[in-house]
Amino acid sequence: MTTDLSPWPHRPVEVGLVGAGPWARAMHARVLAAGPETRLAAVWARRTDAAREAAAPYAAHVAADFDELLDHCEAVAFAVPPAVQAELAPLAAKAGKAVLLEKPLGPDLDSARRVADAVSEAGVVSQFVLTKRYHPATRSFLEAARAAQVTGARSCYLHGAFLGGEMATGWRLEHGALLDLGPHLIDLLNTAVGPIAAIRATGDPRRWIELTCEHANGAVSQATLSGSVNVPRAITRVELFGAGQPLMYDTAEINHEDCWPVLRREFADAVRTGTSAELDARYGLNLQALLDGVVLG
Repeated sequence: MTTDLSPWPHRPVEVGLVGAGPWARAMHARVLAAGPETRLAAVWARRTDAAREAAAPYAAHVAADFDELLDHCEAVAFAVPPAVQAELAPLAAKAGKAVLLEKPLGPDLDSARRVADAVSEAGVVSQFVLTKRYHPATRSFLEAARAAQVTGARSCYLHGAFLGGEMATGWRLEHGALLDLGPHLIDLLNTAVGPIAAIRATGDPRRWIELTCEHANGAVSQATLSGSVNVPRAITRVELFGAGQPLMYDTAEINHEDCWPVLRREFADAVRTGTSAELDARYGLNLQALLDGVVLG
């Protein structure tokens, strides 16, 4: 899918941001405020001082509570731990707000299902933030993969964020790479190789975990995940093998800044048309169901 980034013909979507941590400041607030498709209308976080810090550069309203945030926006973006998103996203949906959701939807499959069900029952637009999926290079790779007959694949997503720093947050350290990095690789393998039927795993999600994915078409893929290794920069790589020439996807050479305008435009377009795109809450639930079904041993 190629997004048309021609001049935006509609009024900006007024977005309220839940969360004011490092990811909220680095991505959500900055990208949503940049427009022209969206405007950062309000920020709410459980720490008011953090909300003020995130809102100040963009003159966004600092909401005193979640209900006040809902009063100031037509869509809600979440940049909070999965348990908090699972608690508040259904309330936003029931209030008729479009939702921009982070992965994973919730800390477990039941909470993720409650989010997806609430979105479905309310009939609101939803979009799932799988960052790399919005990059043109990723879309070109997946388009090429659709024309290939893949026998097997290997992939990895490795970084050292869990070793310390702002991104070594409680939920990441508790659940490890499977819930944090897993959605990205499982999404790419499920899309590029074919629907995944079962996943077996060895290792420890908090240190290093290896996944073997059995696909419905008979292909087999491998995925290596770790957020606890000292590498100079994150490594995300997918290699596809079959009767034709191998296909390779590597994020080493891509600029992630190219993802944000596409993500913002597609979310705003979905809100204005009232129609969610492929990467919606139900898609996020399907990914979480695959991860929940991982058999260790």
